[in-house]
Amino acid sequence: MNAAFAPDLLAWPLAVGLLVLATHVPLGRRVLARGIIFLDLAIAQLAVLGVVAAHAFDLAAGAWATQAAAATAALAGAALLAAFEKRWPAIQEALIGSAFVVSASLAVLLLAGDPHGGEHLAELLTGQLLWATPAQALRIAALYALLLAVMARRRDRLTGLSFYLVFALAITASVQLVGVYLVFASLILPALAVRGLAPARSVLTGWLLGAAGYGTGLALSAGYDLPAGPAVVVALAVIALIGGALLRVAATNGER
Repeated sequence: MNAAFAPDLLAWPLAVGLLVLATHVPLGRRVLARGIIFLDLAIAQLAVLGVVAAHAFDLAAGAWATQAAAATAALAGAALLAAFEKRWPAIQEALIGSAFVVSASLAVLLLAGDPHGGEHLAELLTGQLLWATPAQALRIAALYALLLAVMARRRDRLTGLSFYLVFALAITASVQLVGVYLVFASLILPALAVRGLAPARSVLTGWLLGAAGYGTGLALSAGYDLPAGPAVVVALAVIALIGGALLRVAATNGER
């Protein structure tokens, strides 16, 4: 065990994880329902492309400028994918996958001449959750409160372009903190575990399963000096698998 990492240092990383789950669990349910599973990966990768482009061309000197670059790329990509869904709904998943692979390849090309490019790209994929700060938590809390208010107000009317834009803003806020892998896991794994539950109950249960995954993963990361993002992804997967199985058993027993 790594005794040098005090448990109280996990408070802000865990707070950020719980905030990410607040928007990603309900959005993950919508993604599953609409059958556009890889939308989160595509939008997250587009946000990463914005960060990489700003870095490669020296356009972002500070945190806010970097965030603006990520948001611009993600929102532009979201608007384009929303237009694709309206124009070619039958091949939307293929177009989303294509957007992901093209944006990922562009990011690699932009970093090809940077001696630290591989390290920078790895950070964007796996995140820097362990080093989350109170200021970062407060920033995403403010944004997520606004997005959750929009989601609650529009409910069934959150479709088309409005859905894509809300989704892009949520992903942009989280991807630089938790990384692409954990963005996908936070959206999809809890939603998969609770997919058979009623909407209101599924969001709460999914959030609780996600919270258990973040707590377990962060504890393992700190205790055994493991990368935080991958540790939380694996913990989320295991807890979602076990939780989903227990929920299905409980539902089966309730029907008897």
